Amino acid sequence: MQREWVVAEPINDDVRQQFPALSPSTIQLLQNRGLVTQTQVDEFLAPDYRVHVHDPFLFRDMEKAVARLFVAIREKQKILVHGDYDADGICAATLTVTMLESLGADVAVFLPHRERDGYGLNTDTVTQAIADGVRVIITCDCGIANTAEITIAQAGGIDVIITDHHAMPAVLPQAFATIHPKVPGESYPWDGLAGGGVAFKLVQALQARAEAAGFPPPAPGFDKWLLDLVAISSVADMVPLLGETRTLVKFGLVVLAKTKRVGLQKLMEAAGVFDEHGVPKHAIDANTIGFQIAPRINAAGRLDHARRSFDVLMEKDPTLATSFAAALHETNADRQRQTEKCVLEARSQVITNGWEQDAAIVVAGDWPPGLVGLVAGRLAEQFFRPVFAVSLRERAVGSGRSIPGYHVVEAMQSFPDVFEKFGGHPQACGFTVKEGKVDDLRTKLRDHASAAFAGKELKPTLAIDAEIALEAVTWEFYETVRQFEPFGIGNMEPRFCAKKLRIVDCGTVGSEGKHLRLSVAHHSGEQRKMIAFGFGSMAAELFPGAMIDAIFTVDVNEWKGNRELQLKVVDMRSAVVHA
Repeated sequence: MQREWVVAEPINDDVRQQFPALSPSTIQLLQNRGLVTQTQVDEFLAPDYRVHVHDPFLFRDMEKAVARLFVAIREKQKILVHGDYDADGICAATLTVTMLESLGADVAVFLPHRERDGYGLNTDTVTQAIADGVRVIITCDCGIANTAEITIAQAGGIDVIITDHHAMPAVLPQAFATIHPKVPGESYPWDGLAGGGVAFKLVQALQARAEAAGFPPPAPGFDKWLLDLVAISSVADMVPLLGETRTLVKFGLVVLAKTKRVGLQKLMEAAGVFDEHGVPKHAIDANTIGFQIAPRINAAGRLDHARRSFDVLMEKDPTLATSFAAALHETNADRQRQTEKCVLEARSQVITNGWEQDAAIVVAGDWPPGLVGLVAGRLAEQFFRPVFAVSLRERAVGSGRSIPGYHVVEAMQSFPDVFEKFGGHPQACGFTVKEGKVDDLRTKLRDHASAAFAGKELKPTLAIDAEIALEAVTWEFYETVRQFEPFGIGNMEPRFCAKKLRIVDCGTVGSEGKHLRLSVAHHSGEQRKMIAFGFGSMAAELFPGAMIDAIFTVDVNEWKGNRELQLKVVDMRSAVVHA
């Protein structure tokens, strides 16, 4: 689908004068990200762990939660950490268990099986915990939507401490303590934490109060060595990399490059991030997490059991860790193969039924439940519509992915009768459909989306930070862009547009000619190199002297010890047609 190019409004002189120490390019990029005050700018450009990581006791229930846990640890009461089956929930559970074990707690972990247990707490799990004599359950990356289950737990003598960040349900559970930045009336100053970030605040609080509670305090910096898991959680769950989350991820990437976790070291070695000596092969950034680390952690929960990823992250024996990591690597390769098959089937279903112009799309098939979120995401990207994908194996379990401006959880709250349970974020959700209700879901979601999008054209857009001349792309300009790392949701890698570029040379690269390598010139005639991944099909219409418009990011190409600036094409089109 052709995308509309939207260039940000250029800053004016008044805005420039507010930040005289910054370059106009820096100010433009900050303004585009909604960073308009000196405080916001300082936190973004110079995150300080001592200043910009907030006091965990600003959560209104934190003192209560910590006091209860110290009683449980002191009296050897059983504590159950209940995580989730994705990278966020697995990492949140891992760092929580790591802290509790260091304090000598009697702690066990439960990670749900996607097909058998579903998302969040369920009645069977809670009933078993009561029978096992569990006295405290800590939820990680789940719990806020489990009102009924938490009521059963509390009635059975279990105090439930929720750590979560998902959208608010219609009725909040009456847990012993709720650590959640989006709860109405919550006093915590940043609401953009991932599940791992929220769990980390509990860890920080336990560390801060350990000595006063009569426990040997964890080693100085204990919490900071957990930031590798917080970074993985935050990037994997696609929360905005702004505010406190940005600070945690920025420092977490530093920790990740020298992680002490043997299992994580071996996982990154299997992923090609580390060499055999545990040394990073390249700079570790958010893309390293998003494309190499998180998919392998997620793979176990998608096709098998999330416990396998938890075991990798907790394993200290190098031989076992190597074996576990290799198995996850293979599972991820299998996940990739199966995903492609499912996406092709789902896309065919859309085209065959003529759903591509519907305001929202629901597809269903005999697909692994762990892959339907990936299917929904791929179709939402292709057709630029909210998409719900449902697995019809045993139970009708599904995932949804949305587009900007459409809140899928609010949509589901308007027709709850078709679901057994549901929850999630504005742009992504999970759910279980009642038996025989998939067609009803399709009708109701389509009708709801039709009303929400009435009078609007569903056309994808590409946000562009600025239109520039290629001559502006210098090493100094590159360094300006790098100040904005780590890139992610809310802080996408800066994109720039240049129009009427003259092609000096071009050719296909890759085994099947799927990509293009270009040399282009602009006003001065000075040449710049471009790489256009996935644009090989345009080769026939490009030739020396042809004119193009292009959107690109600024990168560096390194080979044999040499470094040169390289522009990565995001989108391109003929300048003649679109002049």
